[in-house]
Amino acid sequence: MFSTKRKTRILTITLATAMLAGAGVGTGAAIAGVVVKSSGPSASQFPVGKKVADSATITLRAGDNVTVLTSEGTRVMKGAGTFRVGEKPTATRGRFAALSRKKAARRVRTGAVRGTGSTAPAAAKAVSPNLWYVDVSRSGTMCLFDAGTVRLWRPSNEGIATYRVVDTASESSVDVTFDDGESVAALDPARMMVSEGATYTLAGPEGTDVASVSFVTLEGDYPRADQLAEALIANGCMTQVGLMADRLGG
Repeated sequence: MFSTKRKTRILTITLATAMLAGAGVGTGAAIAGVVVKSSGPSASQFPVGKKVADSATITLRAGDNVTVLTSEGTRVMKGAGTFRVGEKPTATRGRFAALSRKKAARRVRTGAVRGTGSTAPAAAKAVSPNLWYVDVSRSGTMCLFDAGTVRLWRPSNEGIATYRVVDTASESSVDVTFDDGESVAALDPARMMVSEGATYTLAGPEGTDVASVSFVTLEGDYPRADQLAEALIANGCMTQVGLMADRLGG
């Protein structure tokens, strides 16, 4: 089961958020967004997780690209130029609601779901359609809302593929099979219940696409994208932060 450190972590996130918001850039800056993607010459000044007041202005150089989730939507700023963070953010509540929908993960039966792949052109890299799906091709810490609801997602839905989930501590393992045309499959909690702090390897057919994943549970609800991003960052769930940036910043 999951550790009792969750309450301490939640309190830490709450206090940190309050302190950072209070220290926002500019006079009277009570609302701040969070950087979820940053690249270019100024990336070190705007690292992922940095709080930036909605009222703040930032100056970027040529080649810079900074994505900030604010209380009102998503702000993508590309240099060179000077930008006001809170000015005309793109409304992304609908996309955020679809991306973070918990029911989509709960309803997946043990076996899989069809037609959940990316709607992007075939030449583009597929991106997970749901924040709570575990990408079998990516290693890192994964935040969950329910330890009994683990859904594996593969970038391609072509062909039959079996992935082996291995608890590296106990060396116990479970096979999860994707049928042809399926991109999502459920890990049966009756066969394996994941635990916080444990590490699991995900090995594809013939040992390909090996990833290493650990899990953290999030308590409570996060109705806004910036709030959820802060919680993910605080828990080290950076793959999901990147997914939010890709899905909400496009």
